[in-house]
Amino acid sequence: PQPRAKRRPVLRYAVAASVLAVALGLGLFSGLDHPATYNAEFRTALGEHRQVALPDGSLMDLNSRSVVAVHYVKGQRGIELKQGEAMFSVEHDTSRPFVVDAGAGQVTVTGTRFDVRRDDDQTRVVVEAGTVKVQGRSSDDIVMLTAGRGTHVDTRGQVAAAYAVNPEELTAWRTGKLVFNNATLGEVAREVSRYREQPLRVSAPAVSNLRLTSVFKSTDTDALLKALPHILPVALRTLPDGSQEIISR
Repeated sequence: PQPRAKRRPVLRYAVAASVLAVALGLGLFSGLDHPATYNAEFRTALGEHRQVALPDGSLMDLNSRSVVAVHYVKGQRGIELKQGEAMFSVEHDTSRPFVVDAGAGQVTVTGTRFDVRRDDDQTRVVVEAGTVKVQGRSSDDIVMLTAGRGTHVDTRGQVAAAYAVNPEELTAWRTGKLVFNNATLGEVAREVSRYREQPLRVSAPAVSNLRLTSVFKSTDTDALLKALPHILPVALRTLPDGSQEIISR
C-alpha cells in the first residue's frame, strides 16, 4: 500500500540517524581523553572517613587525619600522601602510571587496590589486589608486591623485604573497626591516637611490648581504654596536658 511505502524511507533515515548518532557518541567518548592536568587537595578531620572519586575513575578512601594532594599530568597520575592513610582503587591505564609519593617511599601501579599509611618513622604499603612497585630513595631499592603482601619504607628510604599481611585486618578502618591481632601496645597506642584529640602514650618498653588481640570501634576508643586493664596488667593515668598514658600495674 502507498502509505506504508512512504514510511519506509522515513524509517530508514531514522535508523541511519540513530546509528550515526551512536557511532559519533562512541567515537567522541573513546577519543576523549581524561584532562591532561588536574590538581586538588583533600583532607579529613579527626575521626572522619571520606571517599574521593578521581577524574580517571580511580577511588581514594581517606582515613582519619589524612591529607592527600593529587597532581595529574599527561603521562602520569601523581598522588602525594602528606599525612595519614589512604586506600586506593586504581583504574587500569598503562599509558598513565599511578604514582603515590609518601615520604621516603614511592608506590607505582597501573591498576590495583592497595593501602598506604604514612607515619613519622615509616611508610607502610599493603596490597589487596594486583601488583605494585615500592621504591625507596635509591632507584635500585625496589620491592614488588602482590595481593596479600606488604612492606614498609623507613626514614632513610630503605625498603623492607616483602612479607605476608592480612589486608582485611589492616584496612578494617574503612568499616569503622580497629582490629588488633597480636599487636604490641606500642602499635595499639599509635593507632588509637589517630582517633583521639590527645595522643595515647606508653610509659616504658616493657609495657609497649605487651600484646593485644581484640576488635574495637574506631568511633569509641574510650571503650578500648576501659577494657585494657581487664585484659592486660596495665593501668591508665592522665598527664598534665590531658593526654593519657598506659603504665604497668
